[in-house]
Amino acid sequence: MANVGYEKRGSVAILTMDNPPVNGLGAALRTGIAERVAEAQADPEVEAIVIAGAGRMFSAGADIREFGGEPPAGTPSLNDVISMMEDGDKPVVAAIHGVSAGGGLELALGCHHRIADGATRIGLPEVTLGIIPGAGGTQRLPRLTGAEAALDLITSGRLIPAAKAQAAGIIDAVAEGEVLDAAIAAAEKLAAAGGPPRRAGAVEDRIAPARGNTQLFADFRKGMAKAARGFNAPYVAVDLVEAAANLPLAEGLAKERAAFQELVAATESKALRHVFFAEREVAKIPDVPKDTPVKRIETAGIIGCGTMGGGIAMNFANAGIPVRVLETEPEALQRGLDIVRGNYARTVSRGRLSQEDMDKRLALIEGIGDYEGLADVDVVIEAVFEEMDVKKEVFAALDRACKPGAILATNTSTLDVDEIAAATSRPGSVIGTHFFSPANIMRLMENVRGAESSKETIASTMALSKTIGKVGVLVGVCDGFTGNRMLHQYTREAGFLIEEGALPHQVDKVLYDFGMPMGPFAMGDLAGLDVGWRIRKGKAATRPNHLRYSPIADRICEMGRFGQKTRAGWYLYEEGSRVPVPDPEIEKLVVETSKELGIERREIGEQEIIERCFYPLVNEGAKILEEGLALRASDIDVIWIHGYGFPRYRGGPMFWADSVGLGPIHEAMERFHAEHGEVMAPAPLLARLAGEGKGFGDL
Repeated sequence: MANVGYEKRGSVAILTMDNPPVNGLGAALRTGIAERVAEAQADPEVEAIVIAGAGRMFSAGADIREFGGEPPAGTPSLNDVISMMEDGDKPVVAAIHGVSAGGGLELALGCHHRIADGATRIGLPEVTLGIIPGAGGTQRLPRLTGAEAALDLITSGRLIPAAKAQAAGIIDAVAEGEVLDAAIAAAEKLAAAGGPPRRAGAVEDRIAPARGNTQLFADFRKGMAKAARGFNAPYVAVDLVEAAANLPLAEGLAKERAAFQELVAATESKALRHVFFAEREVAKIPDVPKDTPVKRIETAGIIGCGTMGGGIAMNFANAGIPVRVLETEPEALQRGLDIVRGNYARTVSRGRLSQEDMDKRLALIEGIGDYEGLADVDVVIEAVFEEMDVKKEVFAALDRACKPGAILATNTSTLDVDEIAAATSRPGSVIGTHFFSPANIMRLMENVRGAESSKETIASTMALSKTIGKVGVLVGVCDGFTGNRMLHQYTREAGFLIEEGALPHQVDKVLYDFGMPMGPFAMGDLAGLDVGWRIRKGKAATRPNHLRYSPIADRICEMGRFGQKTRAGWYLYEEGSRVPVPDPEIEKLVVETSKELGIERREIGEQEIIERCFYPLVNEGAKILEEGLALRASDIDVIWIHGYGFPRYRGGPMFWADSVGLGPIHEAMERFHAEHGEVMAPAPLLARLAGEGKGFGDL
């Protein structure tokens, strides 16, 4: 029981959980709590109990690694521990600090009184892992807060500050001094008052108005439909809060437990747990030790004040880092800074940022007109046109202007980082930092190590990603790196599908229903069709004949239709609207192109669209892994979730492929290879894993 401290102050027993780093409620800690509670309850000198957490928090909840497995024989469940406390006659007070989340909050809800430090954050984030609170959270919380507040907290998974938790009825007081001292005083007072302790499971007054009110729950389900698209756990949570309103506690707890066990075994939860660990694994670079020196980034520079450059600058300002934005044309600089100001103003108008914070952030962004203004910055990120000659010219100028040791980064999405680095005398300081549009919102930062990027440059750039609120993933140099190289397979096949018989809106609908935020054609309109057009024209002379792509996208650009910015691309857009409207003119162009290419159009079903778009994408991911350009299959999953909107509840494309089975995917790729040529050849790694009955998760 070394993981649960025990001491007595007068008539109060103090139980202190000590399972660093987050006091995870694994089997050993649960056993320790149960034994210490039993000891305190049996001690005639003890009149009340306080439970607290050592270290930086009360408890962040269950040990996720135990999910889906069998606990050691004789180990109490968290429900057992909570029942011991709640049903006991001696008052139990939770002394909460730092974080009380998930099972940690459920443990606190099983106490008879809850006191929190003012800096505490409290919540039930289980839905983010595809499950629901499984130790009474869906039953006790609504009894304390009422149904609507509980629904909001449980289905959002967010953590709220102590003051809000007190206002909602979750905690009884916010400590003015030391939380442990306040909890001991409260325990003594409760013991002195006598009588049965107040049990959260027996409170009825706040939940009573929801009893029999089916409309309340129906309206809530309807209201959360957009945010919960594709997820099951939030809907199960609503059902359980409704059960809390209508059933006795014991029946509600049994219903909750059954739902928890069903969800934890489902693919959704397995996928979300995979992503949880994958997001933590990406920071580990095998050949860059933890003790590698990391440059301190106190000032930054951006080359280019277009949409991307301005968005990147906002990331630094949001993190409190002064940033200078270089644009040689004064009008272009002012236009870019005005867009930044407008972005912040919209956030203020929506209540997500105060005017004071907006002003502070804008004050950190300085427009400059020449390279001399970048002489002392710690990092420079180039965000100019995706043309190699332009980028090499910029990096030669940066090499002359910037101080020794400054990181020189390129925001290229496809170009060779090594060729760009060769334009400098310090290739070790050059790295790719591929931001995704809109750069101030999208969380992915695909960091591209060049052949000569130093370990210090890599470590510093990965640390910078975190500093500015991004998820940094390290990849190697190739055409399109990891994300866009795979994206090319996806968009190419979507283009071929419309040549063969589908229409853009049909393909987009299937992929939206799969869980993507939008289909490839709507995505192209959003990003701007001219960007890809420019890249394709630049590579036309060197593209092998077998790497054909559909000419329809280029023909649309030749018509002056570049997407949303011209209110016409694959779709039409009404003034002020981003809603895509299918256009008969594009349908006519598609049909005419099929005829010109000698393709007889046919019916194409949903399953074929999914297989044709995603299987080649996964196949390319296998090639990338085989070539060592991504460190792990899970890194690819993180890239696609945060950079391209692959549905989180499917775990990313490589995890999803494992859930489908690599055998069927390999068989389909062999069929596609026979039908469509060399570009669809199965990756050797895919073939090997399929033959061995393994998945990418086994690598």
